[in-house]
Amino acid sequence: MSAPSTTRPSGSLGSIVSAELLKMLRRPATWLLLGLWPSVQLVFSLLIPYVSYRRGNSYEGSPPEVLLAGTLGDRLVQNSLSGLPLFGGALVMALGALLAGSEYGWGTLKTVLLQGPRRLTVLAGQVLALLVVLAGTVAVTFLVTALGSWAIAAGESAAVDWPTVGELVRGFGGGLLIAGTWGAMGMLLGTALRGTALAIGLGLVWILAIESLVVNVAAPLLHLFDVGQAVLPGVNAGSLVASLAGPGAVLRTPGVAAIVDGTQAAWALAGFGVLFIVLTGILLDRRDVT
Repeated sequence: MSAPSTTRPSGSLGSIVSAELLKMLRRPATWLLLGLWPSVQLVFSLLIPYVSYRRGNSYEGSPPEVLLAGTLGDRLVQNSLSGLPLFGGALVMALGALLAGSEYGWGTLKTVLLQGPRRLTVLAGQVLALLVVLAGTVAVTFLVTALGSWAIAAGESAAVDWPTVGELVRGFGGGLLIAGTWGAMGMLLGTALRGTALAIGLGLVWILAIESLVVNVAAPLLHLFDVGQAVLPGVNAGSLVASLAGPGAVLRTPGVAAIVDGTQAAWALAGFGVLFIVLTGILLDRRDVT
């Protein structure tokens, strides 16, 4: 009589992705965080400039006629992505931290692993589920912004000149790359700290405080920081959006500036995303889950 097999079942990646998607979509925090992103984006990229135009006021140094031009359809990519390097990125980072860190707070990671899947398979499922949700959110942001731009153009009897399909595809890919990088950072922090509160807090401090201080305070004063800012994820995210905005774009959103070229920014963000996921995998694979 042969000995019973001790081979551990590998688990289905597809079932893990489905389970992670179900958990994310049934979590109110997911809808809150991802609902805030396009909503705030719409307010700052379209609503405030348009209200300023209607009142005949300038906004951040732009005269009324420039404000109106900046809300129309040809600036759809810029208006859909301009908030993502800073406040949108902070929301996505928090979502990534919740996705990974809450498993420790609830004590569910150990239960999941006892069902058979390998640790790295679980991580792959979480990453894919996060990317699916982020892709949907980027698409919704583009759609909502397009509707807002169309409404403004219709109200002002202005011509609607939409971006080409290629520009939209590049914009969507760039937005997903930025969001995926911030989400991966949140997953790394949630896994490293085995929780959500401190992970989200540290992530917010990095995105909203440390990078801003380096770019706006240290870089203009010290050459070392001026050169070093080119390797920061937020700087590369803002540079990618500036590149996707196209020539002649008025870059007035905080965090969006052409500090490095778009190609370098895209490769840097891809590298950061891979690095964050690899580090998360190493921590998850080598540490006790309790």
